[in-house]
Amino acid sequence: MTKIQDVNDVVDAISEPPRATRGTGRRLHGAVAHKLGTAILSGKYTPGDTLSGEVEFSAMLDVSRTAYREAIQVLTAKGLVESRPKIGTRILPRSRWNLLDPDVLAWSFAGEPDIALIRSLFELRAIVEPAAAALAAQRRERSDLKIMKDALAAMRRHTLATEAGRAADREFHDAVLTATRNDALIVLSASIGAAVAWTTQFKQRARALPRNPIPDHALVYDAIASGDANGASTAMRTLVDLALEDTKLAMAG
Repeated sequence: MTKIQDVNDVVDAISEPPRATRGTGRRLHGAVAHKLGTAILSGKYTPGDTLSGEVEFSAMLDVSRTAYREAIQVLTAKGLVESRPKIGTRILPRSRWNLLDPDVLAWSFAGEPDIALIRSLFELRAIVEPAAAALAAQRRERSDLKIMKDALAAMRRHTLATEAGRAADREFHDAVLTATRNDALIVLSASIGAAVAWTTQFKQRARALPRNPIPDHALVYDAIASGDANGASTAMRTLVDLALEDTKLAMAG
C-alpha cells in the first residue's frame, strides 16, 4: 500500500486546474467526485493507495472541506474508497467497486476505458438482454411497444452519432427490460442503458460507426411485437454480438 504524500500528485491525477471545480452545493461536490472517480477508474490511483488529507486536498482545489467530504461519501457509496479515522481515505480493491453504477461507468469511459471492462459489459449484456427480450415478447403491453417504436423512430431521425439518438437507444433497451415485468431485471435498466450508451459513444470516438445497428433493433422490436419469444432472443443476441464486433473494430482502429 502506498500513500499519496504530495498534494500536487492529487491535482495532477485529476488533470484539471484547481479552480475548475468552483461552484456551490451538490454541483460542487459532484464535480469533485467526478474528478477523483475518473482518476481512480483510469488507474492513476491503485487499490491500497491512501489519499492525502481533506485539508490539503480541499485547499489545493479551492473547495470547502464539506464539499470534499461529500465527494468522498459519494465514492464510498459506490464502493471505490473507504475512510477510517487516523488512517485516511483508502482506494478499495476493484472487486468492491460498483462497476454497474451509471456514474462509475461514465468515469470509466472519461479516459481510455479498460478493455477487460468493455468485454465484461458485453458478456453481461449477452447473458441478460436476450433472455429479457424473450420475456418481453411474452409480457409486453401496448404502452411498451409504443415506447420501443418511438425510440426506433428517434434513432432513425437523429442517428446514433448524436446524443439524442443515443438517448433513444437507451430508451429502447430500457423499454425491453421494463416489458419483462420482472423487477430484478428492471433494476438493471439504468446500468444496461449506461453500458449501451458509453460503448456506442466509444465505438465512434475516432470515426463513424462501421455499421448501422438500427436495423438490428428493428428486428428485435418486430419479434417482440409479434410475441415471438425465440425470435426476440435470437435477434437481441445478434444485436449484442454485432455490437461487440463493431467495438473490437473500433479498438483495433
